[in-house]
Amino acid sequence: MSLQRRFVPCLIFFLLCFPCYFSLQASPPYDYLGEASGYDSQANHLHFSTIQTREIENWPWRKFGSKTGKSLASVKMVNVNYYGAKGDGSDATEAFKKAWKAACSSPGSVLVVPKNKNYLLKPITFQGPCKSSITVQIYGTVQASTDRSAYSNDMTHWLIFENVQNLAVQGGGTINGNGKTWWENSCKVNYDLPCKGAPTALTFYNCKNLAVKNLKIQNAQQMHVSFEKCVGVQASGLTITAPGNSPNTDGIHVSNTKIIQISSSVIGTGDDCISIVSGSQKVQVNGITCGPGHGISIGSLGSGDSEAHVSDVTVNGATLSGTTNGVRIKTWQGGSGSASNIKFQNIVMHNVENPIIIDQKYCDQGKPCKSQSSAVQVQNVLYQNIKGTSSSKEAISLDCSAKFPCQGILLRDIDIKVGGGKAAKAVCSNARVTVMGDVSPNCA
Repeated sequence: MSLQRRFVPCLIFFLLCFPCYFSLQASPPYDYLGEASGYDSQANHLHFSTIQTREIENWPWRKFGSKTGKSLASVKMVNVNYYGAKGDGSDATEAFKKAWKAACSSPGSVLVVPKNKNYLLKPITFQGPCKSSITVQIYGTVQASTDRSAYSNDMTHWLIFENVQNLAVQGGGTINGNGKTWWENSCKVNYDLPCKGAPTALTFYNCKNLAVKNLKIQNAQQMHVSFEKCVGVQASGLTITAPGNSPNTDGIHVSNTKIIQISSSVIGTGDDCISIVSGSQKVQVNGITCGPGHGISIGSLGSGDSEAHVSDVTVNGATLSGTTNGVRIKTWQGGSGSASNIKFQNIVMHNVENPIIIDQKYCDQGKPCKSQSSAVQVQNVLYQNIKGTSSSKEAISLDCSAKFPCQGILLRDIDIKVGGGKAAKAVCSNARVTVMGDVSPNCA
């Protein structure tokens, strides 16, 4: 009886701890192709999505515009006009610096850029950390100085928000980079000029719990919006525009950023509508209208023989029109690392030159790139429900490395034709591809 009294509690303790032990063990990477032989589209889709979205859904997003329990009297409204800004197109840089200092040092502040006003700004950094959450309401227009000498201290940035937590930048106003003078002096426009950098219009660096919403961002000097080393980002309702021939004017650039949602935005520029580069994880993109531009790209990765990693990216719901590429993964020879667990689904193409492309021999320089055996590994990529027209005969191009072939590529329900309803081609090299459903064109 005494032995039984000791055994039963031990047994109960063991049964309680046993499942907990295994739940704490690291799970191996999910191989969705391993289920292909008995493919259950709903179960497979849900499992693959769960891997990419679980942490995004569980992120404690700040509820902008919701009731916070604070009275209006406790919110400090900081109007840039109160600090000397005139809003008539004259230089307001110092006024914005003073207004930011006041807002950042006060709890629950709202910095207001009034409607129907035009503010010229030289390069400026809105530095954190701030005392508490902060909102920047841009109702009017903020435009960049066209004096290139104003950027002598930093030729790569115009507006920077740095080390700020719980930040919202919104309001329906306009941010204008006045990029024409920079484009004219680009080596990609004037081949006689040396290649130099140009400012990114709006940079968020090392920010956490960030929302950028309902803004018009146009004519950036180079990139329009860049998220660098950020965690917990919502970017939505953005209209980003520049001429189709403006060089290097990516719409949204994501670098070393984790847990980011990009949604419900219209982007048309001279480069990638969205570019996702090394260090980025758990990226969700949906409801995007893209064109003109170079499409939605992962990369480039591995330039200068560097190591690069991108993982858990979902692009779900996009329309691309007249772009040079559709959905693209681009890596340089000589690099290392991986681009993995990537999903492109529910995408419509209209007259896109390269609708589906993996290019492990990417080379964006004046002279040919040397052939190298090492490469960034591309693996576990799903293309599902992609339809439309290609402006070239090759609708699918998978040009992968001989030594590091693309692995786990799944094509499901693809229907892309050349304009006029003619059949398109698929060219696949060193790619391990599984086909499900109706796929046209096919790698076979």
